[in-house]
Amino acid sequence: MAFAKDSGVGEHLVITRVTCNNHRMAVRDRVSEYRHRMRARGFRPVQVWVPDVRTPAFAAEAKRQAALVAEADRATDDQSFLEEVSAPWDDE
Repeated sequence: MAFAKDSGVGEHLVITRVTCNNHRMAVRDRVSEYRHRMRARGFRPVQVWVPDVRTPAFAAEAKRQAALVAEADRATDDQSFLEEVSAPWDDE
């Protein structure tokens, strides 16, 4: 899947697939040709690394951050403080 710009209309989803019509062609050659075709169409390959949400370390960090957010909600109300010490714009 990829997103492509459409002449002034915006972005649209382009679904591409590789077919193996030529079994005599080596995998690396098919991949190379596919990448060449995609580059010719204006695409580039991108590798994205994301956190593994299945790990215990991720669960522990998510729990830690959630606890910090919950504690911040119970802590002092910074907005109320700012409103108390700030002069209204109209009074100046």
